Amino acid sequence: MNAVWTTLQAQPATWLALTVLAWLLADGLYVRSGRRALCNPVLLGIALVMLALWLLGEPYADYFGHVRLIHFLLGPATVALAVPLYLNINRLRALALPLLLALAIGSVVGIGSALLLGRLFGLDHNLLATLAPKSVTTPIAMALSAQHGGLPALTAGIVIVTGVLCAVAAVPLLNALKLRDPLVQGFAIGIAGHGIGTARALQVSSTAGAFAGLAMGLNALVTSLLLPLLLAWMG
Repeated sequence: MNAVWTTLQAQPATWLALTVLAWLLADGLYVRSGRRALCNPVLLGIALVMLALWLLGEPYADYFGHVRLIHFLLGPATVALAVPLYLNINRLRALALPLLLALAIGSVVGIGSALLLGRLFGLDHNLLATLAPKSVTTPIAMALSAQHGGLPALTAGIVIVTGVLCAVAAVPLLNALKLRDPLVQGFAIGIAGHGIGTARALQVSSTAGAFAGLAMGLNALVTSLLLPLLLAWMG
């Protein structure tokens, strides 16, 4: 039996199947809950995979090596968001200036709030660089963290927590503020919650998902430009 498990453990298909199963279970629980924010399938899916890795004694580094295909598919999935965005191209052109202003403010607040809170709690430069790109999609956030002396592995965890919190809390908060336009909700979620938030925005509507994807991409670009300036300003 041990020999069989050792053989299966070395096969990427085993871990790909486990990841897909975790997602299907999480999504099923999400639907059964009436699509409650606290039952977000990304959050539940991550918890199920973590539980499985712990029970099976599989190191995360080995697991990630087996499921790189899923990581690779993040790129095509993000590019696919251009389709609903193209369908809303007229609204995008009409609101280009307000969206750019919202992007600039959102990027500065996203980085600045992390740096100010970090400074308040006495974090050093390395930890500030680790925390600052929290609202950018994971591969870019890790690259920015490494470039400025941060800890990329820790940045990845912070980015995931940020995305999950955004996916859980953003829509109820925006509804409470009476900001129910899918375009507004999607753009705000994309800036704050990167890919995980964008997945939540797609559940709101295709318009929200399209503008969340746009905001996610633009925020990565703006953050790459602003981060060294704000880190230097913070000393």
